[in-house]
Amino acid sequence: MESVQAVAEDGASDGGATKLSKKPSGLPFARGTPADDGGGHLAPSRVEAKNGNRLSHSASTAGFSASSRTEASNGRGSSSNSSSLLLRRRRLKRNLSAAAATSATSAVTAACSAKLSSPMSSASLHTRSLDRKTLMKHRQNMQLQPADREWVRADLHRGSIHVHDRLTPSYPRPVLCTMDTTAGEVALHHGGNSCNSSLTLYVQLHGEAVRRLSPDERPLQIQNDFLFKLGFKDPWRVQEEGLNTEIGSLLRFYAGKPQNIESSERVQLSGMYNVRKGKLQLPVNRWTRRQVILCGTCLIVSSVKESQTGKMHILPLIGGKVEEVKKHNHCLAFSSAGPQSQTYYVSFDSFTEHLRWHRHAAKMVSQRINSVDLSCCSLEQLPLNLFYSHDLTHLNLKHNFLPADQRFSRLRSLNLSNNHLGQFPLAICDIPTLMEVNLSCNYLASVPGSVGAMTNLQTFLLDGNSLDELPNELGSLQRLSYLGLSFNQFNHVPQVLERLASMEKLCMAGNNLETLTLQNFRLLHVKHIDLRYDRNHLPVVAPSDEPDLLRHVTQLDVRDNRLMDLDASVFPRLEVLHCERNRIAILKARGCLLKGIYASNNELRQLDVSPVPSNLSCMDISRNHLESLPDWLCEAKKLEVLDVSHNLITELPARLLCSNSLRKLSAGHNQLQKLPERVERPLLEVLDIQHNQLVELPCNLFLKSDSLRCVNASANKLEHLPPSSLSDESHSILQELYLTNNQLTDKCVPMLTGHSHLRILHMAFNHLQTFPASKMAKLEELEEVDLSGNMLKTVPTTIMNCRRMHTLIAHSNAIEVFPEVMQLMEMKCVDLSCNELNEITLPENLPPKLQELDLTGNPRLNLDHKTLEQLKYVFVSLQVICRTSADLLSASGGPAVWSHGYTEASGVKNKLCVAALSVNSFCGSREALYGVFDGDRNVEVPYLLQCTMNDVLAEELHKTKSEEDYMTNTFLVMQRKLGTAGQKLGGAAALCHIRHDPTDPGGCFTLTAANVGKCQAILCRDGKPLSLSLLHNVGLEEEYRRIRQHRAIITEDNKVNGVTDSTRIMGYSFLYPSVIPCPYVQTVTLTPQDEFFILGSRGLWDTVSPTEAVEAVRNVPDGLAAAKKLCTLAQGYGCTDSLSAVVVQLSVSEDCCSCCCSEPPQPPPSPGLGPYPSSSSGIKERPSDSSLPVPPSSCSEISSEISTSEMSSEVGSTASSDEPPQSSLLPSTRSCCALHPACLAGSFQRQLSSATFSSALSDNGLDSEDEEPIAGVFSNGSRVEVEADVHCLKAESSSSLPQTSLPLSNSQERTLEESWQGVGAAGGDGGKLAGKRRVNGSVARQEKSHNLIEVAADAPSKKSGGYFTAPAQPDPDDQFIIPPELEEEVKEIMKQHQQKQQKPPGTDQPTDYYDTPL
Repeated sequence: MESVQAVAEDGASDGGATKLSKKPSGLPFARGTPADDGGGHLAPSRVEAKNGNRLSHSASTAGFSASSRTEASNGRGSSSNSSSLLLRRRRLKRNLSAAAATSATSAVTAACSAKLSSPMSSASLHTRSLDRKTLMKHRQNMQLQPADREWVRADLHRGSIHVHDRLTPSYPRPVLCTMDTTAGEVALHHGGNSCNSSLTLYVQLHGEAVRRLSPDERPLQIQNDFLFKLGFKDPWRVQEEGLNTEIGSLLRFYAGKPQNIESSERVQLSGMYNVRKGKLQLPVNRWTRRQVILCGTCLIVSSVKESQTGKMHILPLIGGKVEEVKKHNHCLAFSSAGPQSQTYYVSFDSFTEHLRWHRHAAKMVSQRINSVDLSCCSLEQLPLNLFYSHDLTHLNLKHNFLPADQRFSRLRSLNLSNNHLGQFPLAICDIPTLMEVNLSCNYLASVPGSVGAMTNLQTFLLDGNSLDELPNELGSLQRLSYLGLSFNQFNHVPQVLERLASMEKLCMAGNNLETLTLQNFRLLHVKHIDLRYDRNHLPVVAPSDEPDLLRHVTQLDVRDNRLMDLDASVFPRLEVLHCERNRIAILKARGCLLKGIYASNNELRQLDVSPVPSNLSCMDISRNHLESLPDWLCEAKKLEVLDVSHNLITELPARLLCSNSLRKLSAGHNQLQKLPERVERPLLEVLDIQHNQLVELPCNLFLKSDSLRCVNASANKLEHLPPSSLSDESHSILQELYLTNNQLTDKCVPMLTGHSHLRILHMAFNHLQTFPASKMAKLEELEEVDLSGNMLKTVPTTIMNCRRMHTLIAHSNAIEVFPEVMQLMEMKCVDLSCNELNEITLPENLPPKLQELDLTGNPRLNLDHKTLEQLKYVFVSLQVICRTSADLLSASGGPAVWSHGYTEASGVKNKLCVAALSVNSFCGSREALYGVFDGDRNVEVPYLLQCTMNDVLAEELHKTKSEEDYMTNTFLVMQRKLGTAGQKLGGAAALCHIRHDPTDPGGCFTLTAANVGKCQAILCRDGKPLSLSLLHNVGLEEEYRRIRQHRAIITEDNKVNGVTDSTRIMGYSFLYPSVIPCPYVQTVTLTPQDEFFILGSRGLWDTVSPTEAVEAVRNVPDGLAAAKKLCTLAQGYGCTDSLSAVVVQLSVSEDCCSCCCSEPPQPPPSPGLGPYPSSSSGIKERPSDSSLPVPPSSCSEISSEISTSEMSSEVGSTASSDEPPQSSLLPSTRSCCALHPACLAGSFQRQLSSATFSSALSDNGLDSEDEEPIAGVFSNGSRVEVEADVHCLKAESSSSLPQTSLPLSNSQERTLEESWQGVGAAGGDGGKLAGKRRVNGSVARQEKSHNLIEVAADAPSKKSGGYFTAPAQPDPDDQFIIPPELEEEVKEIMKQHQQKQQKPPGTDQPTDYYDTPL
């Protein structure tokens, strides 16, 4: 019978899915044969076996027994059995490593017997993962067949779940079912297939804890509910997502508990090893093979040979030792602590086991307390061996599915949070030694009276439950000092709290206290009261007759309520007051013992504190409506930190800068016109006075402030600086000076020389024309200098004296000579973009730490071959701007509608945690896509979003037609791909998509913006900012209610579960369903009043307001210069995080007509689904199969079976494809309106240019309109952007660059030809180099696979009354930079263009060819 079964199992049949449906009798049934995928894993087959291979089933049984499968009879079974086994054997021999050759041989021998055992199946599956082709073939075999999909799509109540095997979870098995199919039926089916009817279905979310499903739960309903909560709205789309195998990265079903979780090393280690007790020198003790277990805090050794029966020897390891025994291979010595210590020697079978045991035992012996951490282990019951740890005092069991156990008699601390407890665990009440109990985030509705038995309890946390009452027995806990009742359902303060004499801290945040009646606290003995997020609408009702009854309260926290006014003077002994994010206009407090006032984000107009708070050390009253500060601030003798920024203050107290205690003063974003003149040796270290109206600083500010280390006076009207000393000797210790965006001239430079310890100097966007070399020579400790946006023509040569210099930023000047900064060995970043450089001279040896040399926007720069050779190991982005023929203007249908520029800047830790996406011609020339991604402190997430999100959006455009749904689905699908890539962290994202209105393809352009997190998009309309984004946080009432519905905790730093302050953000899947990736989507129709829009990361908008950003770049017609200016301003204002800014300039004319270019571009070969019915319209008829989506070939797919490194290169390959367009294109001769640019066909590409702008002219004198043309150069005001990305990774071969022939490929030639024809889209897109990060990050890194020249041209120029038109005369200085080897070739190209030939240029190139600008 076994041989017949093996024949049936190995028989060849088409792969498919098992279908579970309902018979009239209610019993589940399935028809089909298990199909072998060629590697030993049995996949379920379709409903009917094809080619006459039909499997008979018993209609009266629902067990899917193995005996019914053996009745299959076909002519191919026996022959395919031997061939299949032979094929397996060949694959095993090819894939197994040499180290496993012996085990592989035995496994294959076992496989050649008539029955394939389960270990063999597991081995072959693990072997298959080494063979990529076999892996892809197996994945294809496990996909749903077309007939399966037809069956599913016939009814919305049908679907598919993917069930993973507990031993090999990488290979899911699709199971067709309905909404009524229960987990018991699915488990019964799998149990019948594997001769194990006791299997249970498990579910796992986001790779976290694995939960057992009860038999009556419905898996398909669970899956659909998950997708709806994630953000999908259309039930048809939810059904489609369920058919995708990649859903396993978000939600998985398992047939049985996964082996890697069930046998977790964190729970216990066990095995049969040779053990010896006592000293090795004693001849009495001998090596015997015993069962050894490492669990809890003990080493457990059985007394009976090779058995777990009998007496177990317990060896406590806390405070003991674990050492390697050098005389024996793979041997460890375990010793207990104390005078009665014992030693056990354990000899392991392999070095891997030896390392694993050594690592875990070393953690145990290093602990000072007897603690065990079993959190997030998906435990349903405690391991029995844990109870041998009798001395256990601290047990962490959070994020499991455990009830309590009273067998730990010495337990002091127990954490049972997030254990899905529906009832209070009564067992813990029988543990008298408990001092700390955490039952947060469960489903408790009541607390029993038996809690009064825990008389030693000091900390009792019940946050995040459904409690509304407390038992009277709780009052017997006289030692209870901390009670957590936050985020429950209390609508009053329980009276039982009055009996708790020792309680010091009471947390009742996030309850339903409608009125904050302080009278309720008069009898409490609580010192610290937390009443955050109680949403109090009414004023605080204070006791009038007994004001001293609240004298015990020392800390009051009423943040994030709706308080209109607060009289905290009723707390006579109050020390710390938190009342941020309210609506308080008048704040009163008693200052006798006051140490801290935190009242930011209110509407304060009056602050009354009496008497003078002599103990006050910190006061934050920023972001209010204060017009003046109280005079008593000068008398606060212990005040160290004062933040009064973002108010309406016109002057500071006269003696504030005479304080002997104040160390940090933040007074930015006010209306200060001058600072107090009286400065008397203050201890002030940090002075922030940015964004005021200061014309000058106090003349003795630097003379008298001996402790001043950092001054930020950016965004003022300063014209000169005060002196640092009156003689050559200076005592200044100033290290950081930020003077960005002022009116400083050359006269202020000599005033800097006295600050000899200056490390950071920001003087961007001032009126500097020169920086004298003699003055720079005295600033020898400079490390970072930003002189951007001035009128400098040179960088002082004495910068060579600054040996510690690592960053020089001087973009947007008129610098003509390249400085000699490359001789500084610490140099990391040099940004000289948007200047007038002609050539650069480099030393023989470049700085070893150099990460970035940014030379973009230098139109006259000419690089010789020697320089290119020197830069081959450095990331350099060069853009040489030239002009093209004037006759292309009419052929292209008028100037472009949009152009862009962008930049990126890394933070203080040199980590670039942001990325920008720019596709000027997205799916055709009539669409564009721009994006900004911010990973906070994560580097990988922004890069993955940048490489993949445009592909996902291109695919979604063919699946959904709704303006909102296609953007929403893009973010949701990207969440799945992040999970597939193994990313649990996340980041913010903002996307802007320009296209025609789908309902009117010939009409006006629309801009659809979507965002999650703190990345935002701002549109400039009529010179005013129009927000296109929404910040989702707990401050929004709708978001607050949603996360409270899902029992999330908001910590004191205003973060969801202490992780993120955004409630909608990419990634962070472990916070589902509180934090989801569903974006805010807004669509606007572009009008002639729309000038540009800005996308920025979190760091940009935290320091630069939308109004200031619009005003700063409105008069900068150069997209690159505008983006760089925004980032420079943010850094000058104190931003230390990574920055990214994209500026997209618009030129929408009045004629929003219905004309379009000659032929619309053909969409990618994907039929699409057509419009889905909305979820509100009920269940509609499904589209036919002919309209079902086929993913475009350009869209990247991330496989869960592929490593993260493989995925990174895989997803980037299609996002910036180098493939040529599918058809040769010529400029249309049809007359078009200025609204529509020339169309492009073929697959879209992300351009390589780092920070490109395809149209507007620079305002720094780079372009001219009144110069004579030169022969042989075409010009119409457009610019051909030639980018030479000179980066060369260390090649494995020894050949050097001059010896290597690099001919242009067909795609490169075709791109070059199209650029001469004027139909190429302007490059402005961010390629990336997976290399070192850079300091200011103004240029995106390049892909490893890109080393080519990209040319693009359709850039109009400036005219009066608008941004774009053609100049009257060409510029003679804008010439093509052509190496000698390419002169003939370029002339031939020009000749062919003049003759309007359609034939592409020849492919032959000189052998000595370089990637150099043309």
